[in-house]
Parts: sequence; structure tokens; C-alpha cells
Amino acid sequence: MTTTTTTTTTTSSSSSSSRSVSGRNSSNATARRSESGRNNHSGELSGSSETSPTASTGNMKPAQTRSKPNTATTHPLIYSGQSTANSPAVNVLPTGNICPSGRIIKTGMAVNRSSRTDVLGSGSGNYGHGSIMRAGGVGTGPVTPSRGTAFEPSHTLGNRGNASDVMRKAMGNLEPEELKKVGNEMYKKGHFVEALSLYDKAIALSPANAAYRSNRAAALTALGRVGEAVKECEEAVRLDPNYGRAHQRLASLLLRVGHVENARKHILFPGQPQDPMELQKLQAVERHLNKCTDARRIRDWRSALREADAGIAAGADFSPQLFMCRVEALLKLHQLDDAESSLSVVPKLESCSNSLQTKYFGMLAEAYIFFVQAQVEMALGRFENAVTAAEKAGQVDPRNVEVAVLLNNVRLVARARARGNDLFKSERFTEACSAYGDGLRLDPSNSILYCNRAACWFKLGRWERSIEDCDQALSIQPNYIKALLRRAACNSKLERWAEAVRDYEVLRRELPDDNEVAESLFHAQVALKKSRGEEVYNMKFGGEVEEVCSLEQFRAAISLPGISVVHFKMASNLQCKQISPFVDALCGRYPSINFLKVSVPFFFLHPWFIAVQRE
Repeated sequence: MTTTTTTTTTTSSSSSSSRSVSGRNSSNATARRSESGRNNHSGELSGSSETSPTASTGNMKPAQTRSKPNTATTHPLIYSGQSTANSPAVNVLPTGNICPSGRIIKTGMAVNRSSRTDVLGSGSGNYGHGSIMRAGGVGTGPVTPSRGTAFEPSHTLGNRGNASDVMRKAMGNLEPEELKKVGNEMYKKGHFVEALSLYDKAIALSPANAAYRSNRAAALTALGRVGEAVKECEEAVRLDPNYGRAHQRLASLLLRVGHVENARKHILFPGQPQDPMELQKLQAVERHLNKCTDARRIRDWRSALREADAGIAAGADFSPQLFMCRVEALLKLHQLDDAESSLSVVPKLESCSNSLQTKYFGMLAEAYIFFVQAQVEMALGRFENAVTAAEKAGQVDPRNVEVAVLLNNVRLVARARARGNDLFKSERFTEACSAYGDGLRLDPSNSILYCNRAACWFKLGRWERSIEDCDQALSIQPNYIKALLRRAACNSKLERWAEAVRDYEVLRRELPDDNEVAESLFHAQVALKKSRGEEVYNMKFGGEVEEVCSLEQFRAAISLPGISVVHFKMASNLQCKQISPFVDALCGRYPSINFLKVSVPFFFLHPWFIAVQRE
């Protein structure tokens, strides 16, 4: 004998809310460029063997001649610039803010490895990461940008033990050139932390060597520490103002963080060839930044969001200001959930240099970050956090009018909300309404204050006013649970059962385990049926699974309106025993449904059932 479940169903109307999500595209890789800077640094890509005047202070060794290329193969080589032959790219290292641009020559197509020092290329087409290469290497191939903060190429994962052995030997070396050489090898294999440690030691031994600083910047960039990388490039340029490679790398980094004017100065550095691809990228980023600024000024938030996304895709993929502009636009478009989630992925520039402390939208860059954060915190009802963020914005840029206005408003709104809460707790609901209203005059898009005032109207029996405030809150935050609960309760008070059922059905989906919501939905559905003249005799909510002991009880149970689930069971049947707890759980989860358990011997041996079967 198997278990049988019989279900009768009725239907009801429902509604749901939706939200929109604004995405963004990652930037595309651009073409590499060859570069012949005014000075050549050991450890850097160059076609000549000249050394920098400042590099000579770092125990530099004379460059060795390179052997002629042939068809023999060695390890995969990462390179960039000065290309004369094409080869397919395999084992491509990602770019973006994970690791440096670069391509790997496929084994079998690489030139012979000579004893010449490994060098870091500029990686000029992709964010200034740089690429370790053999001096004079050739080949081209596509690179794929990728985003993240750490990277371990799959083909090097098994070499971590060997890398540790090499590191132990290298760290005991007091020759900075040897440390740099091993650092380049670590970098090439994707061991960026180890490479950084080696460059650090080389710099400690030879602090005036600009090439070591530039190599360190490449490793920092590969680890996603872009702010520190900018500082290292600036130090390299300070040590050697004519160091073309450092200017290129610094320009690419500044472009990534959205500082177009500073980037332009280094791209157009006198005495070095201008890369048309980098200039094209700079112009694209600048165009989108200007459009974004114009859109924000006239409060065209959809255009601001679109242009911010376009600027990020064009190359400013590590610009906190553009990312924060996205957050601000989403907030103003009442997409609060998206604004909050976007806030968590805003790039963080650690150890920012002075060149990054420029103005954006008329305020200092760091102040703008706190400025937007304060608005998001206030919209989410975290008023104390909002005050803290606004105060930080004021400390960074105390003379900015927009920051000063926000700080004053945030403080006043926070006080109004606190005063309203205290009055509500004291059951002084009319005064609490006034307090929340004071806050709304300063922040008319605050869903929290609307919902709080709706609670006051509810306590005062002003159901219509409460619904109006709930509508306002839900227009700003469509899935605001408290506002839905209050609006549903108000509609029930006004006997607007269809509207109440609609809200409770949304809440039932959002809170499937909330028994109070389930019971409220049930009573609203019953009232709606009554208002339509439908039969609602003996409808009940909740309770345990009903054990049917007589034919009359069974007939009465299945004649009830709504849904009935009947579990026919046999005491000796294992499957019936296994299903029985599941039916009990369903009864608890769906209290508005009638669940019945019927003993098979009783039911199927009853004369009534036998008579029905004969018919």
C-alpha cells in the first residue's frame, strides 16, 4: 500500500515588487607601445645598454650582449613593446588591477635565452603595470584584462616550493642587482609578494636607484596596491627626472585612478615618443569624466551613471571617485540596494600620494568619498555612521560649501530622528510626527523617516496618512519590509482587503517562516472572500494536522473552502511513517492550508467507500 495525497486548490491574486540593477563593464586592453626613453635603467626595457646617471649609484653591472635568436626553446617569456614578429599568446597574465600587462611567448616560438639581465617593460597599453621581459625580446599577442587583488598563474602553482628555495638564497645576497634579477624572475612567474620583498631589499641596499623603485611599483600594481605604486613611480621620477619608463608607468597609473591632467603631463613628457593609444585612452576617459561632471551638476543621474560606467570601461578602472559617482547616482535613482552593494567594491587607494589629492566635482577626492558614504548611511538609517562620514568629509575639505551643507543637514536629520524616536517611546505620537517631519524637510528622500512617521499616524488612527507615508517609503525602497507591514495593517483597518492581501502575499514570499504574516494573510483572504459574497464557513487558521476518525469528519473537512491536503496512511507501512513528519512540517509552514491524515484500513473498509467504488 502506498501513500496517497489529495489536494484541492483555490486561487488568489498576488503582486510583487521589482528592483533594477545597474552593472558596469570592465575596461578593455589596449595595444602595447615601444618606448625608448632618454635614459636606460638596468632592470628596464630598452634597446640600448646605456645606464641612468642615478642608476650608477646602485652597484650596477655592465650589460652583456644578447645571443642571436634561433628556434631553441626556454621558459615562457613575458614581454611588452618593441615587437617585430607575431606569436600566439598562451598562459596570458591578466591585467586590470591584478597584475601587469604582458604576453607570454609560446614555447617553441621564443628566442634563445641569453645571459643578459631580465628587465621590466612598461606595459604601457594596460594601466602601467609593466612586464618582465628579456631585453630585445620580440612578439605580439592579445592580453585579457582581469580584475582582482591577487593572482597566481595556474602554470606556476607547482613552483611555490622552488620559489621558496630561490627566495632563501636570494635574501642572503647583498648585491642589489642580483636581488633585482631574482625579483624579476619571481615577478615573471607570478610570485608578486616574493618579488616585492626582493625589490625592497635591493632598494634598502641602493635607495637612489630609480629602476628598483619602478620595478617595485610594478609589483605593487600587480598586488592591487595602486596608491603605493603611484608613490613609487613618483619617487623614481624624483630620483631621475629624465627616466622615461617611470613617466610612462606613472601616466598609466594616474589614468587608472582617473587623474587625467596629471597623467597627461607624464604621457607628454618631453624627449620621449608619444603613444597614440595611450593618448586615445586618456582622451576617452577625459571625455566621460567631463560628461559625468556635467550630468551630476544638473542632477541628471541616469546620464551620470552611464558616463561613470563608460569612464571605468575606458581605462579609469581604479578610480574611487568614478565608482562613488556610480553609488551616488544609484542612490539618487532610489536603487538603494544597488548603491549599498556598489559601495563595497569601491577601490581603496592606500597611502595616497599628493598627486592623488586633486579636486573632483569641486571637492577634494577623498572628501567626495566620505560625502557619498554619508548619504548612503543616512538613507539606510545608520544616522550615527552618516554623521561620522560627513564629519570626515568636512575635515578633508573644510572650505567646500557642498560638504558643509551636507554635514549640517546630516547632523540636524540625525537629531530629528533621535528626538522622534524618544517621543514615540513616550507615546507622544503627535509630537513624534512633527519631529520626523523636521527631518524630512531636510532629507525628503529618507525612507526611514517616512516609515517612522507612518508608525506614528498608525498609533493615532490616521490610517490614510500612514498609507501615504508608507507609499513614499516604498517608492524609495521598494522592498522595505516595515513599510509593507504597516501599509498592509492600515489597509486591513480600512477594510481594503484586496490591497491588504496583495501586501501580505509579498511579505509571505519575503518572510516564509513568519507565522504572524501567514495568519494576517489568512484573515485578509477570508475577509476578502466575505466581501465578495463567497462561502467562508468553518475556515480556520493553523493548528496541527487533523486526524480523521470518522466518515462524517472526513466529509466536513474536505468540504471546507480553500486547500486541503489529505495523507492516507497505513500504520505498518514504512513509507507512510517517513512521510508523516514531512506533512507535519508542511502544516507548520502553511498554516492556512487544511492538512488531514486518514487511516487506510478505516477509510477503505468503510461501507461508504465500498459503495462509492461500486458505483
